[in-house]
Amino acid sequence: MIVDRQGRRFRNLRVSLTAACNYACTYCVPDGKRLVAAQDELSGQALARGVAYLVEAAGIERLRITGGEPLISPRLEAFLDSLAGLGLQDVSLTTNGQLLARKLPLLRAAGIRRLNVSLDTLDAGAFRQIARGGDLASVLDGMAQARAAGMSIKVNMVPMRGQNLDQVLPLLEYCLAQGYELRFIELMRMGHLARDGNAFLQQFVSLEQLLVLIGQAYGYQQASAALDATALRYQIPGRGHFGVIANESVPFCRTCSRLRLSSTGWLHGCLSSGNRHFIGDLLDKPRHQALPALQRLLVKALADKQDMAFSGGVTVMKVIGG
Repeated sequence: MIVDRQGRRFRNLRVSLTAACNYACTYCVPDGKRLVAAQDELSGQALARGVAYLVEAAGIERLRITGGEPLISPRLEAFLDSLAGLGLQDVSLTTNGQLLARKLPLLRAAGIRRLNVSLDTLDAGAFRQIARGGDLASVLDGMAQARAAGMSIKVNMVPMRGQNLDQVLPLLEYCLAQGYELRFIELMRMGHLARDGNAFLQQFVSLEQLLVLIGQAYGYQQASAALDATALRYQIPGRGHFGVIANESVPFCRTCSRLRLSSTGWLHGCLSSGNRHFIGDLLDKPRHQALPALQRLLVKALADKQDMAFSGGVTVMKVIGG
């Protein structure tokens, strides 16, 4: 097991199946162009082999499938098929929900029972302006079908001044009524927002500002969460829960257990670090050769983690997963 001086180790792996996305959200890509798949993206089987090696080398326990948008990836089915027998405690998926209804049978057959759905507004016009792709009705229908199929759903919202701050309370009420848990994610200094500090500050909504807004309509109290959880969790008595991933206001770097694997075979130990470590060339090697080399790279990836606080990075989030 690889552990750093703060007692952190990698428990949670996020695997990006593709950098491609059918949205072009304003906080992810500034020019409105949809991200496309990289020419050198690994096969579904190779990515699954990477997961298997990381389970053994790092002690990975939980896997989240991300993108870009994983449901548009042609690698999805092969990747899911290859995960059987790895002994993971949990496999979940993050999606924008646009193709969720269509892909639901595949996800259920693979044993996925938890979904995170990115949704920043319930206003159809604002949805088109922020996502610059897709339609709101398809997302809501896909979520409803997934819930009816017994899946647990968390909704991810990025509140931003000037774009969707007026949707905080409507979306929270909707999620409480539907049995979804809403997660507010503070805007992150990633990609173009790391380079343009003024644009970041103009849109940023802090944990304190968010809780003041919610407190105008609901009474809430802080609830317990796992030690390495990214979200602060709150309970609205008699209604449900919501969470806030306050990466700026209340950094969780000291307990971070996350590792990311890109669709092109690069390991990212920390979003704030520009460092990355290539494992694509290890995935065709036999286990006895691959694991020692992989463990050396994992030591470097763990050393990339910030000690105290998230400081941002120029990497585009959808390239390495949310």
